[in-house]
Amino acid sequence: MGFVALQEALRRHLRRRIAAGELTGMELARKTGFTQAHISNFINRKRGLKLRALDRMLKALGLTLYDLLDPRELAIHAALPAPAAGDFVDVAVVDSASALSPVIAREHLREMLKFRKAFLDRIRAASPAARKNWTRFVALQVEAAEADAMWPGTASRATLLVDRHYVSLDPYRTGRRNIYVIQREGGIVARYAESSDGSLILQPRDPAFPALVLPESAAREAIVGRVAQVSLKTA
Repeated sequence: MGFVALQEALRRHLRRRIAAGELTGMELARKTGFTQAHISNFINRKRGLKLRALDRMLKALGLTLYDLLDPRELAIHAALPAPAAGDFVDVAVVDSASALSPVIAREHLREMLKFRKAFLDRIRAASPAARKNWTRFVALQVEAAEADAMWPGTASRATLLVDRHYVSLDPYRTGRRNIYVIQREGGIVARYAESSDGSLILQPRDPAFPALVLPESAAREAIVGRVAQVSLKTA
């Protein structure tokens, strides 16, 4: 909902309460400190409210922004609930366009996969961990043609468990290269990544696929996270 739509929702709320006899323009003027003319002009679309004025109006009415949202729109954009206590945790499978959304909302969800909580708890984040306010784990799917770059000869679609708190290029295990998911050109690729002379080099395991060389500053922002587990499914 945009700012204009938000003000329209507030106008509808005020008209409804005034029509029901729950509120008067004089009472609202007293609570907000605005003049009755100011309030009347707002309700009749002759003027808008600035942000601070909108905050004053909401506080006087005992409302929050959520009270003005359409319940259907709120349900679509609501964040997924926190995982319940138990042995298993639900991880959202999301599309590539949503891979860098900080909080995974219901509208991004394709399905849920269950992982053992003990397994996820053992996965170390980078130190210091990045994106602490982001949903940490997501699952992303890459089709067989792209999965072959890292898992050659499998002819399989891959489902990747991605730790989005781990965007450091430091190795997770000594002597082993990390595999990262990178958002690129409307899709995603899974590659090894290393920094070199201001560029980020994305290398496949299969030499038949070309390495990708991207400006490092932009490419680091496109790193979705480190691949923590791979599941291959025959296409």
